[in-house]
Amino acid sequence: MGSNHSSETLHCNRYLNGQGPLPLEDAARTGPAPISTQPPGQMTWVVLHRDLPGFPHDNTLQVNFTFPDGVQTEGHPRPGQPYPSLRLCAYLPDSREGRRILAQMEKAFQQQLLFTVSTDLHGQDMVCPESVPFKTQPEGGTVMNGYPDEDYLKTVRRALKERLHE
Repeated sequence: MGSNHSSETLHCNRYLNGQGPLPLEDAARTGPAPISTQPPGQMTWVVLHRDLPGFPHDNTLQVNFTFPDGVQTEGHPRPGQPYPSLRLCAYLPDSREGRRILAQMEKAFQQQLLFTVSTDLHGQDMVCPESVPFKTQPEGGTVMNGYPDEDYLKTVRRALKERLHE
């Protein structure tokens, strides 16, 4: 609902084949600043006039990430090899906390720290989130990567803070 991508695109959120980020507990122990491996893309957002489960008095922020087909560079699994495009929608409540998180997402995206190219279990290279979890469905709970999820805003705020070294 509300997304313009197939369910096949969503598998990159699961960090397959051990190529994904460290667990949140381990990420805090890493040393130097992260190296940018985010491919060229675009981040936009809109306000949807509907609420998310668990946020009955707030509208919804739909954050859209678009990456065109590209070629891997240094820092990616197979430099010189192509990767397919990605369109990913993420959802936040349009609240004070949701807007703060959106601002952190924009900062991390501009610093090219939100996405990278990774290889899935089938050997396919694709653009995937880099250590920051996204809610890619407005509903369905944690099983469907949606809301309600009472810990999500705290979790994503912490992941963004670590990624931005704030």
